[in-house]
Amino acid sequence: MANQATIERLNSAIPAVETREFRGQTRALVPPESLIGALRLLKEELSFDMLIDVTCVDYLAYRDAAGRFGLVYLLLNTESGERLNVRTFVDDPNPTVPSVVSLWEGANWLEREVWDLFGIHFAGHPDLRRIVLPDKFTTHPLRKDYPMQGRGERHNFPVITRKEG
Repeated sequence: MANQATIERLNSAIPAVETREFRGQTRALVPPESLIGALRLLKEELSFDMLIDVTCVDYLAYRDAAGRFGLVYLLLNTESGERLNVRTFVDDPNPTVPSVVSLWEGANWLEREVWDLFGIHFAGHPDLRRIVLPDKFTTHPLRKDYPMQGRGERHNFPVITRKEG
């Protein structure tokens, strides 16, 4: 849970930020155009020195969703133990946010995973390429519009038999 001073500083620096608390966890909803500024402030001025995770939620057909994709950044201040959940929303046809690799080097692989599985582009990422799926895979299977039976991708790859493997 983030302390009140952190929330007040974030709100004063970026007025468009909405903060909410649910079950003892603080969530800051940040517009995509303010995301890098908010995360830089949290790291450099408010000592959120650890990026725990970057993930995504597909809100397709979700009632009252602010956007299709909700990007989630989980932050920790290792000195005070404060935690903060920072979210932003992006939409199709070109869901893009700035990369935070310049702030936290560990974001490199986390952003690659989100891009690979959800198709969110991270502008300025140093090496945005597939990390989980093969390079020839053309879609993003954690999107909710991805068919449960797949799109026939298995037929596009060479079959490797037990003898060859």
